[in-house]
Amino acid sequence: MTNETIAPHGGTLIDLLVPQAEADGLAQDAERYPKVKVNDRELSDLEMLAVGALSPLTGFQGEKDYHAILDTMHLTNGLPWTIPVTLSISEDELATVRGADAVTLVTGQSPRPVAVLEVSEVFRRDRQKEALGVFLTEDLEHPGVQALHHAGDHCLAGEVRVLRLPEHDAFQRYRRTPAETRAAFAERGWDRVVGFQTRNPIHRAHEYIQKCALEIVDGLLVHPLMGATKGDDVPADVRMRCYEMLFDGYYPKDRAMISVFPAAMRYAGPKEAIWHAIARKNYGCTHFIVGRDHAGVGSYYGTYDAQKIFDEFEPDELGITPLMFEHSFFCLTCEGMATPKTCPHDDSVRVILSGTKVREMLRRGEKPPPEFSRPEVAEILIAAMRSGAEGYEDR
Repeated sequence: MTNETIAPHGGTLIDLLVPQAEADGLAQDAERYPKVKVNDRELSDLEMLAVGALSPLTGFQGEKDYHAILDTMHLTNGLPWTIPVTLSISEDELATVRGADAVTLVTGQSPRPVAVLEVSEVFRRDRQKEALGVFLTEDLEHPGVQALHHAGDHCLAGEVRVLRLPEHDAFQRYRRTPAETRAAFAERGWDRVVGFQTRNPIHRAHEYIQKCALEIVDGLLVHPLMGATKGDDVPADVRMRCYEMLFDGYYPKDRAMISVFPAAMRYAGPKEAIWHAIARKNYGCTHFIVGRDHAGVGSYYGTYDAQKIFDEFEPDELGITPLMFEHSFFCLTCEGMATPKTCPHDDSVRVILSGTKVREMLRRGEKPPPEFSRPEVAEILIAAMRSGAEGYEDR
């Protein structure tokens, strides 16, 4: 067991990185195996598998688990799981791997082996079932469905042995594996930790619900997703500057920390909310904030569908405790941040801005009201827009 705030999903924190003493021999073996290229999303998944963020998985999933997840939101062993973690292969690759006991995974950027996959099976993807089972829609305008449409017809399954993690130039000081976040929590004496998922800048509404959650736990992990996102999302470096500014001026340094979440965004709404919660459990979080339209996109999901899905699991199944929050805002009459649960006033005295309105203001060089966004955050976003960085979504 590792430093325990909460047991990992399935009870054991997985580590798929090959020990250095074995790496040279495996790398030599990898040179003679058929090569399979992984895309950016699969590379993010591979990193998550390697460090245990997707415990108890030890590789890319096979057909039985694939269908069990889509049919029941559980693995064949009964553990909750909502999004299949699969490795696509093209028709050309299918011909080269047929009959192979192992394949070498490489990226499109380098021929250097990233990992070796011990082939257990190859199976055909059911696109319609997967689209409806994960994204609840077959609409090709949905970014997750679109990515699924471009994926290979077949999936390659098997356990992986990882030779090296993806190379990241950015945010090195914030890149912590689940074992490292757990150690950091233990060092700080945190027994109860709440995780916050984000792919956007943090405005006053986000800050408010984080600090509400922090009142009942020992520590806060702001865990921004830094894998692949939509092209119109706020760039990762801009978001990180916003987080750093807020942590410097507005968060207690002994009770809050930032760490990068290397996952790729699926935009799967409620199914992704469960998946995100399970991953944060593996990082050592005992609680997880689920706000308005978690992991949503467009109008594909209801405002609070990502909260309602937690009711479909038994209370002890997930292990991690979800903290549900409604949309928050500054109320001019209450003279403070609130939600519909705590504020009796109507929208005429609530500072609520749409993502579209905020974008328009930032493009004009106007700061949103300080009740909506910290002025320092607005300044960073205005400067980024002037330099050509687009993207802002009201989530």
